[in-house]
Amino acid sequence: MKKLVIIPAYNESESIKSTVEEIKKKAEGFDYVVINDCSKDDTQKICEENGYNIINLPINLGIGGAVQTGYRYGYRMGYDLAVQVDGDGQHDPEFLVKMADYLQEQHIDMVIGSRFIRKEGFQSSGARRIGIRYFTVLIKLLTGEKITDPTSGLRLVNREIMGMFANDYPKDYPEPESVVSVLRKKKKVAEIPVVMRERTGGVSSISLKKSVYYMIKVTLAIVIEWIRR
Repeated sequence: MKKLVIIPAYNESESIKSTVEEIKKKAEGFDYVVINDCSKDDTQKICEENGYNIINLPINLGIGGAVQTGYRYGYRMGYDLAVQVDGDGQHDPEFLVKMADYLQEQHIDMVIGSRFIRKEGFQSSGARRIGIRYFTVLIKLLTGEKITDPTSGLRLVNREIMGMFANDYPKDYPEPESVVSVLRKKKKVAEIPVVMRERTGGVSSISLKKSVYYMIKVTLAIVIEWIRR
């Protein structure tokens, strides 16, 4: 099967080289593409100097637009599986083969790498864990499914979901909303335990000031997405 790693990157010059090299070393059988979301630092230069497979967006689309670009690329290039790995070094590519094997063996449509099943490695800040638990409860109330790490960006999908996301994908803070959209279509979502790390460079797109907006916006988006069914 053709398997693709999508690496959204915005100002990840401090970590993009180590991220790509680690994927090449640990994720056997996976291709990759870096989606450079109009970075203002040396992300593009580093990728081009090292001959990395890169798509340079002409304008900044945000995390949702960058990831959707990756899904469109993967779908059009005939990939069977696609997985998002953030360019900041938080996601360990060691788990990608396990995720792909689990998806195929269990006939799952989406596999999420969860840091909260075994609670090993970096667990995020206390405030963010409260927000994550909130979305876990909200998704459980709406769908009946418990997703322990709904904000995890480490998600692997099959070709059907890749095509779905290529056509329609949330623009801001897409992880919880996109999980609900998959569940709304009665597709199978499962989690496996992974170990995540603190980011090795760059800054988070969700600042403290944006947290309230994030909670309100994503809550409304999730509810609206579920009502659409």
